[in-house]
Amino acid sequence: MDLTLQSEKQALRQRLRVALKAMSQEQRSAEGGRALEVLRVHPRFQRAQTLMLFHSLPDEVCTHALVDQLASEGRTVLLPVCQGDDLVLRRYEGQDLLSQGSFHIEEPQGADFTDYQQIDLAVVPGVAFDKAGHRMGRGRGYYDRFFAHPALCNVYKIGLCYPCQLVEHVPVEVHDQTMDCVVCG
Repeated sequence: MDLTLQSEKQALRQRLRVALKAMSQEQRSAEGGRALEVLRVHPRFQRAQTLMLFHSLPDEVCTHALVDQLASEGRTVLLPVCQGDDLVLRRYEGQDLLSQGSFHIEEPQGADFTDYQQIDLAVVPGVAFDKAGHRMGRGRGYYDRFFAHPALCNVYKIGLCYPCQLVEHVPVEVHDQTMDCVVCG
């Protein structure tokens, strides 16, 4: 990665870290709720039976209730688990079967899910997104490597974020994976 691009990404991450930290709990709840409502009415979301989601961190749109709701509806909910430098997926079986994994993320236990062709939709977190679907994560490349898998090339990917995370331009590299849609409150 060239130094200018690296510097641009670091500056954007820092700017958004400050913006997210400045959000009140009420603002997070309102904007996150609106983002989830937009997601819920998306036709791809409504049709999806097997979904890859994420168990949100405190600075992300809260997905905990959504994960529970989808599982209670009988949909298959897959959550990512960090293993070394890679993401694997595991089926969500309930809050009581989560344990804290890498980066303080609650992760499901059990067998890895590898039937990637069954995934109808992936809802993906990020630090920043732009209207072209470019995504910038936390800098470790987990999601970019994961979605580079050939069996995942046709999975519809929706980025989920707060409005302050939707920026004019996300600096990208050739390996960065693009979202098909970005949803924010």
